[in-house]
Amino acid sequence: MVTLSFTLDSASIDSLLRAGRRPDAAQVRQVLAQARLGRGLDDAQVATLMNIDDPALLEELFASAAEVKRTIYGNRLVIFAPLYISNLCANDCAYCAFSVSNRGLKRRALRTEEIRAEVRHLVRQGHKRVLLVAGEAYPREGFRYVLDAIDTVYKVKEGPGEIRRVNVNVAPLSVEEFRELKGARIGTYQIFQETYHPETYRAVHTRGPKADYDWRLAAMDRAMAAGIEDVGVGVLFGLFEWRWELLALLQHARHLESAYGCGPHTVSVPRLEPASGSRISEHPPKPVSDLDFRVLVAILRLALPYTGIIMSTRESAQMRRDSFALGVSQISAGSRTNPGGYEEDEDACGGVGVEGGTAPHEQLRSHELSDEGGAQFSLGDHRELDEVVADLVRMEYIPSFCTGCYRLGRTGMDFMDLAKPGDIRAHCDPNAVSTFLEYLLDYASPRTRQAGEKLIPALMEKMDEGPRLTARRLVEQVRAGRRDVYC
Repeated sequence: MVTLSFTLDSASIDSLLRAGRRPDAAQVRQVLAQARLGRGLDDAQVATLMNIDDPALLEELFASAAEVKRTIYGNRLVIFAPLYISNLCANDCAYCAFSVSNRGLKRRALRTEEIRAEVRHLVRQGHKRVLLVAGEAYPREGFRYVLDAIDTVYKVKEGPGEIRRVNVNVAPLSVEEFRELKGARIGTYQIFQETYHPETYRAVHTRGPKADYDWRLAAMDRAMAAGIEDVGVGVLFGLFEWRWELLALLQHARHLESAYGCGPHTVSVPRLEPASGSRISEHPPKPVSDLDFRVLVAILRLALPYTGIIMSTRESAQMRRDSFALGVSQISAGSRTNPGGYEEDEDACGGVGVEGGTAPHEQLRSHELSDEGGAQFSLGDHRELDEVVADLVRMEYIPSFCTGCYRLGRTGMDFMDLAKPGDIRAHCDPNAVSTFLEYLLDYASPRTRQAGEKLIPALMEKMDEGPRLTARRLVEQVRAGRRDVYC
């Protein structure tokens, strides 16, 4: 049994925020110079950056985040899709459509054949990794339902494709259950504290297992004690003041690094979005403006330079574009947040396009916000995967479908040992190109394929000699018909 080993120091956060003063330009530039070294920032330095209000200094903040992002990640963006298998839940969470008190919601736990159908849909789009999501209640099989679902996902083969890595976002588990989850060959275990502020947490989680703040906070300790090396944390921004939440999240990340030798593999930054049956989701208690959102993403990149930052389709296409240079390294694409949502897309739109008077994405949003839709929240970016990929190509990013590190054991401390000196790019850049080419050859629209094929040689020419030679070798193998080649 792993007990809570992380205790949030709320008093230090309150003290830093109370002392918050507008920093002068020299202070800000000193912190930014330190940040560009890629060694992270302490709480006092983070507080300095959070208090910038001078537009010129904000632009320097964004430029520094972009520099660190380019140095560590290049222009790669990892692509995934969420796979919701169930919206059954025992919790009463004020912001979530899955809340047990939302009695009008269409509840559903996908059967094995339905999970297969959803996976086939994702594979036909070109996806190679998914984030499996379930509410905090299971059918009669209990936790075995999740393990069986993971096994089902891995067994699906559709044409030249398959899902090569399943990451998981499910309720906090016991150490023994986490060991079973590790045995199911997952990639990253992801769970959000939602809000680290204890009083706010109690106010928005009124019933069910999730009402236990400490049990949820200790979930990552139990996961890592069970041998899961890659974990993902996050905050649902909008429930409490974003500066407070950011400092609390950084405390949690540092605890994991101190206790287990490796901090979180990813950090997610969702903002509160409208959800069926939730009044608070329509009017967030502490809304985060677009400018503040960009600031917090940039600060996260500088404070945790080697941690992946995930931007979901909660955000609009434009906000996602803006965030790429600020530090985001992983994005979802073509997402649906209701069980069976990928198969139901056509029915949700009713087969009516723009000519019928209503754009499909508008109809999808209306369906999401209805109880019949069964979705967890409303999306801001409804574009399908090919549209997202085409957009990334126009911006000269490499859409990466790579899952090589998981399967070669480059996880946890081993990954960080390669990432911190910059050596991981010798693997990640070639793998990104080879998996991108797979996508172009097997799934892309003609226009996207043409643009992507033009971009690949230009991207390889910018690589150092070693990675460039590796990339050329992998590309030749893919063009010769091989698939799933990686280094």
